[in-house]
Amino acid sequence: MKITLHVWRQRSANEAGRMMRYEVPNVNEHMSFLEMLDVLNEELIAKNEEPIAFDHDCREGICGMCGCMVNGMAHGPLPGTTLCQLHMRHFKDGEELYLEPWRARAFPVVKDLVVDRSAFDRVIAAGGFISASTGSAPDGNAILVPKENADRAMDAAACIGCGACVAMCPNASASLFMAAKISHLGLLPQGQTERDSRVVAMVAQANTELFGSCTNVGECEAVCPKEIKLEVIARMNRDFLKAKWAGRSATNGA
Repeated sequence: MKITLHVWRQRSANEAGRMMRYEVPNVNEHMSFLEMLDVLNEELIAKNEEPIAFDHDCREGICGMCGCMVNGMAHGPLPGTTLCQLHMRHFKDGEELYLEPWRARAFPVVKDLVVDRSAFDRVIAAGGFISASTGSAPDGNAILVPKENADRAMDAAACIGCGACVAMCPNASASLFMAAKISHLGLLPQGQTERDSRVVAMVAQANTELFGSCTNVGECEAVCPKEIKLEVIARMNRDFLKAKWAGRSATNGA
């Protein structure tokens, strides 16, 4: 099959970028999307042209490294799928595809389709952890956790931090990513000690990183490759309000 690509090319963060057109004539329908880009890059290198820069690592839908906009959709048109797990059989022969990097103020373009997502790391460093020493691994049944909480925590922990939610949100909000991390820890007994300080610190850091606010558009849930639900944002907001009111009450009582 033949695919026509219009790819955003930008040599560095300080240079202007533009769309460039490429023909990929020998695409196998069993190729993954990134394998198709590999084929194109091999052709560009053979012609002494600069290959297209794109993020990737495990190529198994686990690491969260890959990702770009395909025809305006984060990770492409297939729901619940990372770009590396998207296969060319989902496209038609002769189709034209437009590839762009994540578009968000907090994710500056590094080169071509690569963006700097270190803002996510700083949000996690602000509170997305448990600092209490727990010693060696406890017995699996030593701490009883209600099944509903365990299931919700596991669902939230599936977030791979790819940034698709930010890229697709019209406000460039990181709420789904942040709420998934907060819910994962806040639903388990080990995360209770720092539950209040965690949500306040992570929200404050997200604001510092210039992520936008959530207005419940729902685009984040629609493109999340791990299908994280909007309910985690509601849980984060509830925790945030409780933590702020608790802090205000403690201050007034002092």
